[in-house]
Amino acid sequence: MNISVAHVPTEKGSRYLQQLCKHWAHKFKVDFTPTDGRIDFLDGRECLLKAEAEELVVTAVCPTEGMGPFQVIIEKHLNRFAHKEGELVYRWAPAPE
Repeated sequence: MNISVAHVPTEKGSRYLQQLCKHWAHKFKVDFTPTDGRIDFLDGRECLLKAEAEELVVTAVCPTEGMGPFQVIIEKHLNRFAHKEGELVYRWAPAPE
């Protein structure tokens, strides 16, 4: 299981979390609150979101190779919602064990 975490600086993390979850709810299993979200892509991939005061923590879970493309999909969708703020900065790193 590949797990990668990005700390995305933004004060609008809750807004973006909710928009992303609502956007994907018609295709995937989604659970969310204003501070936490989980998107189950039904193929073993998951996107977990946590809105903090000054950042959005995004965790990508990918059971096989292909983490890079999965991260890009998440980034592109979040950047659509953040267009007024400008492109967000993603600092992806492997999840601590």
